[in-house]
Amino acid sequence: MRLTVFRAIKKARQFIIACLSLWILVSTAHAELVLEITQGVNDALPIAIVPFKWAGSGKPPQDIAAIVTADLTRSGQFAPLPEKDMLAKPFEPQQIRFKNWRIVDVPNLVIGKLSAVGNDTYVVEFRLFDVYRQKQLAGFRYTLKGNQLRIIAHKISDIVYESLTGVKGAFDTKIVYIKKFPKGARDRYRLYISDADLHNEQEIIRHYMPILSPVWSPDNSKIAFAMAGSFGAGVFVFDLKTGKPPVRVTPHNIKASAPSWSPDGKHLALQVMANGSSDIYTLDLDTHKLERITHHWSIDAEPAWSPDNKSIIFTSDRGGSAQLYQYFFDSKQIKRLTFNGRQNLRAAFSPDGKLITFVHLTANNGYNVAVMNLSTGEMRIVADSKHGESEVESPSFAPNGSMIIYAANYAPKGKKAIKAGLVVVSVDGKVRQHFVDDSAGEVREPAWSYYFQ
Repeated sequence: MRLTVFRAIKKARQFIIACLSLWILVSTAHAELVLEITQGVNDALPIAIVPFKWAGSGKPPQDIAAIVTADLTRSGQFAPLPEKDMLAKPFEPQQIRFKNWRIVDVPNLVIGKLSAVGNDTYVVEFRLFDVYRQKQLAGFRYTLKGNQLRIIAHKISDIVYESLTGVKGAFDTKIVYIKKFPKGARDRYRLYISDADLHNEQEIIRHYMPILSPVWSPDNSKIAFAMAGSFGAGVFVFDLKTGKPPVRVTPHNIKASAPSWSPDGKHLALQVMANGSSDIYTLDLDTHKLERITHHWSIDAEPAWSPDNKSIIFTSDRGGSAQLYQYFFDSKQIKRLTFNGRQNLRAAFSPDGKLITFVHLTANNGYNVAVMNLSTGEMRIVADSKHGESEVESPSFAPNGSMIIYAANYAPKGKKAIKAGLVVVSVDGKVRQHFVDDSAGEVREPAWSYYFQ
């Protein structure tokens, strides 16, 4: 992985012209990343998710209850009761004996049924109960195809999460990320999309040149990313609906990277190299007009467009080291945001725009993921190197703001080998999960999708 994001920016000065050769577009499943929960909380809410009754021949095509259990466990907000501790396994409301669940001190109960109705078609029934009030809180019955079962399981998790916390769930969402394969591998840079739990991994693009900084459009229909290498850099947009080869949206005579979508999806904020300097520009995707918004001899890079469309946060070394600054569209003024630490890099906004997350480097080059409250300026570390992580990069909020995903080199406990993978941490830093790739690829630069409609 890169030594730091900002050192990679400095290397961009060497780029001369942009180029694009044959794209290889694929849509195939690959080995999934393996989850290792390395940190949890003690005050999580107990809940019982009873195995769903299977009404069909052979084994069920998906274990709905297991997926829901995994989702809620990963959130850090819930502590599902182990199946071996369940005194009963009801799947219909009339079968529930609420005292069985009060005995094991479980306040909430999920039951359900999965039925095969022919032609790869299934019916999923689900209910959530408040054990102490003996009241149903949520439920639905849905008919769907086999390839939609994991999606429905995530939707059940979302319903449970929102019903019990008051916060919208983010399990039925997606992650985009890049894998870099070892030298000698054909088309060693590859773009992937997966579910939020890193299952259903799909490789969608591969190329021999580096693919960098993928980001979702606000409607999740497109992904913008940069191409970089010894011959140049440019920004491209890939339409997930059409699956056609990515389209270059920046002129061939400029060197651009680090795209960030505007909230309406009509513009991109970019880092543009020109005349030996790097500045922040905006690009109108309809007219292709570029507008420069920073004018400084320093390196201005890594823009992040605010959800309220009023500002852009970016990284700059104008103060002597890489720090975070905020540009305001109405006043055209720039405000410095970070002062502590050796460097602060690669900011991303929370969905409500109240927080930012970023990479924070300490004086001894320790890598951390930090969160800052923009109204108060208060910063806190939510992930640090004591968990065996280094070379942290690209933190990105979940669409409900409760979790942050980022990439890091990771040394699993008891092992010497360092493996590049993805990490998910709760916004309060109390819950952490590592996803270690079982392939030869180095996983990097994740970005969480928005909600799907």
